[in-house]
Amino acid sequence: MISRLLVLMTAFLFFPAMLPAQEPAEHPTTPDTSEREKKIEKKEQSRRLLGILPEFSVTDRKNAPPLTPSGKFRLFYKSAFDPAEFGIVGLQAAVSQAQNSFPAYGQGAEGYGKRYGAAFADQTTSTFFANFFYPTIFKHDPRYFRLGTGSTKHRFGYALAQEFVGHKDEGGRTFNWSNTLGALSSGGISNAYYPAADRGFGLTIDRAAISLMYGCLGGLGNEFWPDINRKLFRRHPNKLRLSPGDQAQK
Repeated sequence: MISRLLVLMTAFLFFPAMLPAQEPAEHPTTPDTSEREKKIEKKEQSRRLLGILPEFSVTDRKNAPPLTPSGKFRLFYKSAFDPAEFGIVGLQAAVSQAQNSFPAYGQGAEGYGKRYGAAFADQTTSTFFANFFYPTIFKHDPRYFRLGTGSTKHRFGYALAQEFVGHKDEGGRTFNWSNTLGALSSGGISNAYYPAADRGFGLTIDRAAISLMYGCLGGLGNEFWPDINRKLFRRHPNKLRLSPGDQAQK
């Protein structure tokens, strides 16, 4: 598992060099544009897949102004503590208990509570590091920039790659250290609360790799859900109503 992860990281370390060059974006800030941007971000951070699952970190704007550190923290907080996340964590804990994962936790209400706490800690620390902490340090934008056009094959590859291709705040692309280090950091912290038999370097790497795999799958959902929604329900997905000035940023 370790060798596969290292090969994967090395491949995507050089992947951004093969992407089309992206010119640094200029975003002049005025009180009007700042207020307008807050409104757009608020609308973007209210999207949900199937009306339930949050898609707060997705933007359709190819050249969206970067999030401020406080904006990145709001994105983390809203994503990590959304009511739907508590339900998802509860489902994960129930499946884990049914499969008797982490047997040292036991069964019954106490075992379920321990599994719930561990799953919630995994989710919260991963979101904290990947959406706020490391993006603030490295000046990365933690959002998924939806392509929306092009062939299915191209969009499929783009969606998978975004877990490893980061968007810099000043424009351009780089290796997505925020996601990779976020997964490793979250996996490392989990050694503090998982049973002794489920700790260690190898298991930390395994958990980080699984987190990155789920991130790739999430990218596919972010990229293709609006198309699926349109075909299944015969309607266009909710789109942001942008002013002419905002449209110029797309």
